[in-house]
Amino acid sequence: MPSHRTRSPRAAIPARHGGARNLPVVDETSAGGLIVEVQGGRAAVAVIARRNRGGRLEWCLPKGHLEGSETPEQAAVREIAEETGITGRVLKHLATIDYWFAGSDHRVHKVVHHFLLEATGGTLTTENDPDHEAEDVAWVDIDQVARRLAYPNERRIVAAARSILVGDGSTSS
Repeated sequence: MPSHRTRSPRAAIPARHGGARNLPVVDETSAGGLIVEVQGGRAAVAVIARRNRGGRLEWCLPKGHLEGSETPEQAAVREIAEETGITGRVLKHLATIDYWFAGSDHRVHKVVHHFLLEATGGTLTTENDPDHEAEDVAWVDIDQVARRLAYPNERRIVAAARSILVGDGSTSS
């Protein structure tokens, strides 16, 4: 599954894309999600801080593009390890979200696969991020992480993961 693909402009584009209507479309696929570790009887989630297009630092879930013939699950494990320093194993697919944004010469249709992962090792660090996009990384209690995240879609994904973990009894004190 390629992570980038360019195609011709679409005839029917949502109104929010206005003047970008005649630009070529680039499809991008990424994967990432929540990597959880139990600390002191509580579930903690590793989150990263990166700069948005406007230069503002935002906290978000780790994710990145699929490489070569990677599956979304393989990419999620790799990207989370690169951006947080924490290795893990996929427990469950949580959600797939898609959104649009426009550059100066193309529009991007981005699809992101989010997974719930159990931490299996590692130490928090951004030093292994090959793109150097992650500027900071932190463990945040699962009950607090939604307040820190910049994007509503990611807050909904955390809520879905939290309900799975609470159902398993993983966040009890």
